[in-house]
Amino acid sequence: MSVATSLNLAVVTVSDTRTEETDKSGRVLVECLEEAGHRLHSKYIVKDDVYQLRAIASQLIADATVHGILMTGGTGFTARDNTMRAIQPLLDVHIEGFGELFRQLSYAEIGTSTIQSRAFAGMANGCIVFCVPGSPGACRTAWDGVIAEQLDSAHKPCNFVDKLKLD
Repeated sequence: MSVATSLNLAVVTVSDTRTEETDKSGRVLVECLEEAGHRLHSKYIVKDDVYQLRAIASQLIADATVHGILMTGGTGFTARDNTMRAIQPLLDVHIEGFGELFRQLSYAEIGTSTIQSRAFAGMANGCIVFCVPGSPGACRTAWDGVIAEQLDSAHKPCNFVDKLKLD
């Protein structure tokens, strides 16, 4: 699949333990976006800390060359899962349907365990932000089931590309 409008996307892995060598989820997202014809703007691995996450996300949201952020990890229910707490206050608009649809698709794969996913998305400063669980399977489900089409300007009847701050 090749998109009509190529976007600059950042990938952020939220983890206290992953390294570039062990970051399978981040690698899945990079492969997906590049296979679709988008460009990797930057890739980070950030500790699951509210303020470190907000700092990186704020920097990316403020960067006019970043059209979207794909975050993986930190969306569960443990004390160290801070993605929702860190990122949601930065969003201008919440995309409620993303989390709902992700959990519906995920249910077909992992059953009721999907209720422990707090996947979410939103827009901030003309930048779209998708936050998905930290497993490679969840990243693939989110990309294949929702994100790929919503970042494809040719997808009808609607997509998010016309709502982004493009260069």
